[in-house]
Amino acid sequence: MTDLADRPAGSPTTVRAKKPASPRPVATPGATAAAAPAVDVAALEELLLGKWSDTRRAARELAGRPELHKTEGMPHTEHRERVFGQLKILVENGAVHRAFPVELGGADEHGGNVAGFQELVIADPSLQIKAGVQWGLFGSAVNHLGTGEHHKKWLPGIMSLDIPGCFAMTETGHGSDVASIATTATYDAATEEFVVHTPFRAAWKDYIGNAAIDGLAAVVFAQLITSGVNHGVHAFYVELRDPTTKEFLPGIDGEDDGVKGGLNGIDNGRLHFTQVRIPRANLLNRYGNVDADGTYSSPIASPGRRFFTMLGTLVQGRVSLDGAAVTASKLALKTAIQYASERRQFNASSPTEEEVLLDYQRHQRRLFTRLATTYAASFASEQLLEKFDDVFSGRADTDEDRQDLETLAAALKPLSTWHALDTLQECREACGGAGFLIENRFASLRADLDVYATFEGDNTVLLQLVAKRLLADYAKEFRTVNFGVLARYVVGQATGAAIHRTGLRGVAQFMADSGSVQKAAIAIKDEASQRALLTDRVQTMVAEVGTALKGANKLPQQQGAALFNSHQDELIEAAQAHAELLQWEAFTEALGKVTDPGTRKVLTWLRDLFGLSLIEENLSWYLMNGRLSMQRARTVGDYINRLLVKIRPHALDLVDAFGFGPEHLRAEIATGAERLRQDEAREYFRTQRASGDAPVDEKILLARKSHRTRAPRA
Repeated sequence: MTDLADRPAGSPTTVRAKKPASPRPVATPGATAAAAPAVDVAALEELLLGKWSDTRRAARELAGRPELHKTEGMPHTEHRERVFGQLKILVENGAVHRAFPVELGGADEHGGNVAGFQELVIADPSLQIKAGVQWGLFGSAVNHLGTGEHHKKWLPGIMSLDIPGCFAMTETGHGSDVASIATTATYDAATEEFVVHTPFRAAWKDYIGNAAIDGLAAVVFAQLITSGVNHGVHAFYVELRDPTTKEFLPGIDGEDDGVKGGLNGIDNGRLHFTQVRIPRANLLNRYGNVDADGTYSSPIASPGRRFFTMLGTLVQGRVSLDGAAVTASKLALKTAIQYASERRQFNASSPTEEEVLLDYQRHQRRLFTRLATTYAASFASEQLLEKFDDVFSGRADTDEDRQDLETLAAALKPLSTWHALDTLQECREACGGAGFLIENRFASLRADLDVYATFEGDNTVLLQLVAKRLLADYAKEFRTVNFGVLARYVVGQATGAAIHRTGLRGVAQFMADSGSVQKAAIAIKDEASQRALLTDRVQTMVAEVGTALKGANKLPQQQGAALFNSHQDELIEAAQAHAELLQWEAFTEALGKVTDPGTRKVLTWLRDLFGLSLIEENLSWYLMNGRLSMQRARTVGDYINRLLVKIRPHALDLVDAFGFGPEHLRAEIATGAERLRQDEAREYFRTQRASGDAPVDEKILLARKSHRTRAPRA
């Protein structure tokens, strides 16, 4: 924690609030503090913890226990054993049962369950993901895709960890394209059994958590075939190993994936099946059933809608990763900003005192822009979690609600996971060599979170799903519009396009600004202007692609696919812009909940930094499409730099509000050790100078000699 000496000269101080659980010192207000905004850290922490604050606190307390922490440098075989043992600690502490039925010892609490799960990344990402495999995927599949008999038979053992299990969906040859997986489950009416079979090597189930060692059973996704008809992908409960010997059962085999780039506490592996027979009752038949005679039935007539409904019940994986990635970003920024407030380097503005890293503009750019994005991602993640809870609790569980949830999760998970990887790397570099040490966790966390970008849905593929939804909504708007209305709309769009593309709008902006940088900056920083710019970009990009693809569904399949492919990059870019807008809107909505004026002022600066950073990243689009004049475009970077200066005195408050203690950070450079080293060095040189015994710097001698040489003679 920095003291007043570490704040920029002449900067206002911020009153530092105390956390009830771990009191923090309060800085003494300086002469200008009365006129400066102050952050209510405790209230801001509560806002960030969100609806399930008590659950998050309990999960963090558990995650702070040493017996759950990752031991760096441990061989992967030992790491696996440690993590499996840690799962039992979670069971003993009731940390993993919230989402299961009340009658089986759960709480039917879906949002709180995910909120607690997200915090486990603090302890060890391997523990979090292995717990996610056991209870969030394997257990959740039985819970949501099975029926009452399945629940009674298997959920107690899954909840207690007596049945460690796998979620066997992904195949070597098909990852994101689940509909095309090749494993089959063919019904044999003569024996009332399904025959699960892997027809070729590419159909092996791959990268499956718990498959290499621990899994006794699996929920296997396969093409359900009965009476010669393929009814698409369904889920089946398949026993894998003998509980006593831990050997594979007949017809089942597999391999260990071995050491990975991260998450080595999880025994990922491959599974394959050779004519493995399972009872008919092992079909998880909530959405599709096969009678004894082989007759197939489903409450959902459309095969496509049935498939997406089944997969939609498993959206909590994406919701969980979204929040966990945000938590990892918060950990990294708390450590990096704490260190940057203490570490000194170069004496640019003083002959004796070195500068604090956090006072350098470039350092602020590196960290504060990512801090702003993390806040935006955090507020958006909370909205996603609340939407998830509404759907799974049944309070808002229509088809439209589920589609909205799927789209929101597909939009936010890519942004938060990519942002976490970027933030961990930038924080690592911002801490220099110290950041590369495993003891400070940046490198370890980044390695473990690397796979977040491609599992539970590859990020790029997810954004394509979002883009398709945006196109569908765009088309729906005009499906019933008559020709006259559509013609007027097209004329309006053409007029707008003409203004944008000829630069007339840019000229109008320049005239309105009257050449004044100050007026241009005021226009850019305005909330309504930011919303208009961010929204306009999304709408324009979707409209342009929608127009280009109009009629594609009437073309022959090959031509239609080629046309879509030629606009794929634009689609994904539009989806990302849409997701960024969602984050900006979530941040803005959160501001409306802040009652303390000082906190609201500082958070508004941070929200503006996020919005303007998005605009700055896409200035070329705004300029090429005539949305910004050159005059206003030039002010974006300058105003961002002004925001950095405003945010600087409050940086520690903003990361303290994340609510992490030393047991959560576990980073040596965040302990205050650097401050002690710097203070010792400064005191040493002060004492040396005061004694008069300090050696004279050669540069000073040369300067004196040069001065005497140039001095005029009498």
